[in-house]
Amino acid sequence: MIIFRYLAKEVVYTMAAVSGVLLLIIMSGRFIRYLGEAATGQLRADFLFAIMGYRLPGFLELIIPLGLFLGILLAYGRLYVESEMAILTACGVSQNQILKLTLIPAAFIAILVGFMGIVVSPWGANHVENIFAQQDAMTEFETLVPGRFQGQEGAGRVTYTEELFDDRQRMRNVFISHSNPDDTKRRLTVLVAEEGTQQIDEATGSRYLMLHNGYRYDGTPGQPDYRVTRYKVYGIKMPESKVTKESPKEKAIATSVLWHSDKPEHQAELQWRLSLPIIVLVITFLAVPLSKVNPRQGRFLKLLPAVLIYLLYLGILIGLKGAIEDGKVSVFPVLWPAHLIFIGVAWLLLSKDNLPRILKRKTQPVEQEG
Repeated sequence: MIIFRYLAKEVVYTMAAVSGVLLLIIMSGRFIRYLGEAATGQLRADFLFAIMGYRLPGFLELIIPLGLFLGILLAYGRLYVESEMAILTACGVSQNQILKLTLIPAAFIAILVGFMGIVVSPWGANHVENIFAQQDAMTEFETLVPGRFQGQEGAGRVTYTEELFDDRQRMRNVFISHSNPDDTKRRLTVLVAEEGTQQIDEATGSRYLMLHNGYRYDGTPGQPDYRVTRYKVYGIKMPESKVTKESPKEKAIATSVLWHSDKPEHQAELQWRLSLPIIVLVITFLAVPLSKVNPRQGRFLKLLPAVLIYLLYLGILIGLKGAIEDGKVSVFPVLWPAHLIFIGVAWLLLSKDNLPRILKRKTQPVEQEG
């Protein structure tokens, strides 16, 4: 138990550190992307942290296996470099025993990853889709950012407001520029107003932006024949949001629904989710023999080849999953042979390390009884 606690502590602490760094890098990149969309008005800032929270399980289900793999390589590599593994071997602890001890925490991690991949991650992905659907249902004025010119894609309109009040129902110093993309004369309409309010027609339910005390300019840029109109109240009918109900993505579908579905893309997603805990166990079999290094060579010697093997393993699984989705292969669980292949690779690596000891045992002279 002392040896088990020591090895488990080394692996788990290193895995947590590596996973934390990887999670910080990946989430920072995604957060910057969403932050840019929020700054340009494509995404409400209120949704930003909710989206990141719901996406966290999807990140962890891929980061934790890689963190465990690198954690075993780095932790056991240090033990080899500092000759602690040599001491354990001298005390009768073989590499197979180290593998068995390592599989105990790996089994708990596999259960955690499987639970996130099968239950938590689809739940989070479904909430993210609902948030984006809610975002698409909003009008352009509900996503305005004060002090920033915002363009509406495909509408030829640029909107600006200096301040927003009363829960986005009233705005001050409004600027709206509108042009028809199909107009060959490039005519432009510019509206400026001291104040703007949103109103809803109770009879039709239509939304209107009511501009107060402003001017309307109509004309072609570069031409002197501009028409200027002064108004006290000017109403603009706001375009209605036309959100089409789309089928949820495979990642957002519950595992129970995938289980009873015959669609290739659903079966591919189901096999991927069921493969996540298997990946954790397979990379444990691979990492233990790959972590063995010569103390003079340093613990980073086998890090690059090990990472390449991991990427090859993951790449084959992703390629087979894509082949199932495209209908290039049958729905038969084609991901399982990939697991068996790399288990065979791990067995060869373990056999290679154990072969000298086995041969030495076989060549020892047998004492004859007198």
